Parts: sequence; structure tokens; C-alpha cells
Amino acid sequence: MTLHEDLAPRAPDPALGGIIKLAVMAVGGQGGGVLAGWIESVGRAGGYAVQATSVAGVAQRTGATIYYIEMAPRPAPTTGRQPVFSLMPSAGDVDILVAAEMMEAGRAILRGFVTPDRTTLIASTHRALAVSEKTVPGDGIASSEEVRAAIGVAARRAILFDMDRLAIDHGSVISASLFGALAGSGALPFARPAFRAAVAAGGKGAEASLAAFEAAADMAEGGGDAPQAASDPVSSAAITGPARLLRDWLRLSDRIAALPEPVRAMAGAGLRKVVDFQDCAYGGLYLDRLERVLAADRPGAEWELTREAAKHIANAMAYDDVIRVADLKTRAARMVRIGGEMGAGEGRILALTEFFHPRADEIVGMLPARMGARWRADPARMAWLDRWFGKGRRIRSDRVLPFLILWLAGGLRGWRVHTLRHADETAHLEGWLSEVLAVAGDDPALAAEMIRCRRLIKGYSDTHARGLSKFDRVMEGARLLRGRADAADWTRRLREAALMDEEGKALEGALATVRSFL
Repeated sequence: MTLHEDLAPRAPDPALGGIIKLAVMAVGGQGGGVLAGWIESVGRAGGYAVQATSVAGVAQRTGATIYYIEMAPRPAPTTGRQPVFSLMPSAGDVDILVAAEMMEAGRAILRGFVTPDRTTLIASTHRALAVSEKTVPGDGIASSEEVRAAIGVAARRAILFDMDRLAIDHGSVISASLFGALAGSGALPFARPAFRAAVAAGGKGAEASLAAFEAAADMAEGGGDAPQAASDPVSSAAITGPARLLRDWLRLSDRIAALPEPVRAMAGAGLRKVVDFQDCAYGGLYLDRLERVLAADRPGAEWELTREAAKHIANAMAYDDVIRVADLKTRAARMVRIGGEMGAGEGRILALTEFFHPRADEIVGMLPARMGARWRADPARMAWLDRWFGKGRRIRSDRVLPFLILWLAGGLRGWRVHTLRHADETAHLEGWLSEVLAVAGDDPALAAEMIRCRRLIKGYSDTHARGLSKFDRVMEGARLLRGRADAADWTRRLREAALMDEEGKALEGALATVRSFL
């Protein structure tokens, strides 16, 4: 045999054509190991030789694992031959890719596991955000639409729908709905009852898992991506309560109905937020402010200024103070949600720890406005408060006394309007709104950008302080730019720069640029 003949490609082994290669990409807590076990059980029960391996990694959320399964028809014992399987998936050599989250599907495509000539991709369309997405001051969420577009090019066939939501709706976890989607896809040569038997063998919790499995299998058989019914954020929840309060609410609703049609949806959502934060009288004050903006707006731009104001005035009025945080942490709906997520009940006891780190400013903000102003102006008193309250606190809200303390603090909303924090927030809101309205007549585009700058302020404690500092600096830049034809564009750039990093370095660079050409 010549050297040339030795290097020539060999004819493919026909036996390799019978090997099915399947990869599951999941992050911690999604039951990827359980799913791989079910797939392995189905293969073995169907007379296949199966090998399953796992490779752990990191996905900036929690541990990310690739579960890899190869299976082939078990050879007859008389042949004396056994298949030899690979331990890891290879680019361009995966038949079925199951992704437990949209960005995991994107990672699979980037690694070459999904190819248009052979790969069936089964992926849940929900998102489990990475740390890098959560820590961006603005909207750091990666685009799921870009992944969808890539799937359309990269996969031979794709089955996509929100398998996480489907599992939650049936009281199970996503591994069950992923397994159902795999069964419904027909990508494996086994009948649906074989899949069902693997789930049923799981024992405890099998009933909920089977419900999620069946629903997902039906969805996958239909191709996935079932249309979602549009929900109205304003009227989706019924309003109940005492007759006097309902009358007040109906009067506010009538004022919403009188607004221009493009404004109503956002104004309705804003009204709900501020009434939930305080009361109907506070909701009336919200609409008073919104109507001031409406009077300065122009219908030719589809009431853009008023629509933006409806959102950001509501956020400014429903600020995060100690009362608000305590209220949210003791609501019954939150306890039910956490209990459901953690599987409380059936012999499982839920222990819930709340983390608080109030600054002296938060404590002073709870005092009467005049008294709080005096305390805030006294460094010695502020230092004393910081020594007492500046340390982080851990409160076990699953216990009666700590929960009662939080519940009482959350019930102080009637006191809120007398506090220093409320006086500060109101003064800041009125100053910002007056400045916007002063600009609206000459430069409505700049006024709209100044309204949007309010998104820089969020959270409480240190987060709120950092956001407020960035807001003030961007507004300073907007004042410098006023009168220029490109003032709105540059204000937008300043706001986007402020959202790029926590320290504000990009914002300082953008402000330096503005000052250089002014």
C-alpha cells in the first residue's frame, strides 16, 4: 500500500449511520440530569445500546452542563460486537439538540452543534438571564429575536415554545416539558407511551411531570410556537374593594377614558401603579400632572411626550422607600409565589431570610419632613444613625415577630406623605417636570428625551443615589445643549452613556465631548 493510499479517506462505516447523537444544554436547577436519565431509560427500553455523559461548565447564571447521549440498535449477541460511543458532542455531528433556555440554543449554534443538514433543535423560548445581563444599569438583555433568526438558518428543524411557563402552569419543572417536546417531535424512534413510562417510573411528583409532559408533547406535535392571547395590562385584573373606594377609582378611570387613545394604555398602567403605591387621591395627583403634560403636547407626534410622561411620572411617584420595600416583602402573593417555586408543603418547611442594608438617609427619610431635614443637616446625628443602622440586617420573615415588624412597616403608607423622603421626591419630580414643560414649546423632541432620562433613577439606598447622580449630570448636559438642532440626539446619547456602566465613566466621556463643542 502506498503512502497516498494510506491517507485516502475511507468509505463510511454503515454501522455508524444507526447511531443517534443527542445533546442537552441546561443550567443548574432545570433538571438536565433528570432529563438525560429519562432519555437513557427510553433508549434502553427500546432495545438500544445507550451511553450518557455530562460535561460541566459555567454560563454566568449558575453551573451549565452539556449532557451528551449516543444510542444505537443493540447488536445481536451472536455477533460479539458492541458499539463504541463518543464521550462529547462534536461540531457538525449532533442529530438532536435540546436547549433548556433561549441563550443556550444560541450557544449551541455558536459551537457548531446545530447544522442545517441534520439537527432537530428543541428549545424553550424563555430566558434565564446571565449575571452580565442583570448588572447592566440599563437594558442589558440579549436579543432572543437574533437567536431565533440564527435558528432559522442553522437548524434543519426547530420546535420552539415557552416550555418553562408550560411546566410551571402544570406544577412541574422544565425537564418534564422538554422531554414532552422531544417525544412530540418524533425525532427519536420510540412511541410516546415509552416516554410516558419513563416519567411515570420517577415515583414522587410523577403526576405533575406527566401533566407537563403531555401538554408539551401535544404542543410539539403541532409544531410549537402556539399563539399567545394578547393581554390588556390595564383591565386584565378585576378591581374589588369598599364601595367608597370603588367610586373614587371609577372617577379616575373616567379621566383615563378622556385621554387621547394613544395615551390611555400607558396612563392606565401608571394609574394602577401609583394607586397601589398609595391611594386614589395619589392617583388623582398623578393624572393632574399627566394632564399638565398633555396641555403642552402636540397631537401630530401621536402624543409622544404624554405617552412617555405617563410611564415616567408613575415611576417617579412610586419610588422605593422603606415602607414600599416592607409592603412588597409581606404581600400574600409573594409568599405564595416563593412557596410554589421552592416546593413548600408536603412535609417541606420554607425558611425565608430577607436582606436589608438601610443607610442613615433611609432612616432619616422616614422622619417628619422638618425634623428629618434638621437631622440630615447634623453630621453627628447622621453618624450615630449610621452606626446603629448601617450594618446589613438579615430578617427571618418566615417567623411571626420579624414578619409582624415588616408588615407594620409596610402599613405606614398613610404616614408616607408626611416624611422627608416624600418631600424630597415631590420637590425633585416637580422641578424635573417644570423643566420639561418649559422646553416642550420650543423643542418637543428634547422635552421627550428629558422625560426619558427619569429611567436613570431606580431602586433604593446606594442604587438610588447612583442613579440620581447620573440623572442630574445628564440633565445638566441637556441644559447646556438647549437651543441646538441636535439637542435631543445628544441628550439621548448622554442617557445611553449613563446606562453603559455603573461607575459612570462613559457618561463622563460623553459630557466631556459635549463641553468640547460648546
